[in-house]
Amino acid sequence: MATTTTTTTFLYALSAVVVITLVSLTSVSNACPPSDRAALLAFRAALQEPYLGIFDSWKGYDCCHKWYGVSCDQESHRVADINLRGESEDPIFRKARRTGYMTGSISPAVCQLERLSSFTIADWKGISGPIPPCIASLPYLRILDLIGNKLTGELPADIGRLSRLTVLNVADNQLSGTIPRSLTNLSSLMHLDIRGNRISGTIPRNFGKLRMLSRALLSKNELNGLIPESISYIYRLSDLDLSLNRLSGPIPASLGKMAVLATLNLDGNQIAGQIPPTLISSGISILNLSRNFIEGYIPDSFGPRSYFTVMDLSYNKLKGRIPKSISSATYIGHLDVSHNHLCGPIPAGSPFDHLEASSFESNDCLCGKPLRPC
Repeated sequence: MATTTTTTTFLYALSAVVVITLVSLTSVSNACPPSDRAALLAFRAALQEPYLGIFDSWKGYDCCHKWYGVSCDQESHRVADINLRGESEDPIFRKARRTGYMTGSISPAVCQLERLSSFTIADWKGISGPIPPCIASLPYLRILDLIGNKLTGELPADIGRLSRLTVLNVADNQLSGTIPRSLTNLSSLMHLDIRGNRISGTIPRNFGKLRMLSRALLSKNELNGLIPESISYIYRLSDLDLSLNRLSGPIPASLGKMAVLATLNLDGNQIAGQIPPTLISSGISILNLSRNFIEGYIPDSFGPRSYFTVMDLSYNKLKGRIPKSISSATYIGHLDVSHNHLCGPIPAGSPFDHLEASSFESNDCLCGKPLRPC
């Protein structure tokens, strides 16, 4: 009887060991590969985050399990997403009652994460150094978001190899150089934001190859040359911001024929020539052409399709009268034609009955409400 009891106890113990071993083996097999873990630790080693402790969870052998900001593919268990934002509603930020601050650089070790799909290191304010050129070798990368740091150097020359890339956001850094020629090969790109850098040179003539693009934000750089006519080929483009650069030449009339373009900001450049009538009769709702060298007359082509929440034509060389057809516009919320050479009476009624004198000041001889009587 004692022998039977001993045997049963032994078998229960052996079964427990087997179960524990199988669970352990399953956990290990579901963990991220050692190579991915090593790449993440090398990436972390190049960064210093002194206030929030976001890297405190980056320990243990399984980087797919509760490592802050890291997500893995469910099938391959390879690292798929790195999402680290310095401005977030995450509890770790609310508890610290502050936004994030991080220094250091982006280690090329991140390029060893061969299945990386999304790489976001945004708004940390102090991360410096270059964007590793090897980023362009990540074949599955769909999102590259590095906004709000102090990155220097140039955009990777081979960035056009990222055939799956849909979002490229490097705004508010200190990048220089030119727009890489290969960038126009990004056939899947939907959102391009390079605002607030020191990027110079011209906008590629074949920029219109980016047929999937819906937002092109290139303001606050040192871009020069002409606005490419090919931009009008991007039939999905709804937001085009080229403001605060050094662009010159005329505004392509074809921009006013784009199907869904709603915002066109060209202010603060060296653009000359006349306002294309197509812009006035288009579907654009925010039009800012201020602080350029635009001359000639305001086109007399307003109509029911003209719906402007903002129309800013100030600080140019416009002459003549404010066209009467402007009264036939469906809506004009904010209008600014100040600091030009306009003359004659300001039309009565909407939209002029709610505008202030500052919208018309510093012209040659405008008169009527809200200015002096004619």
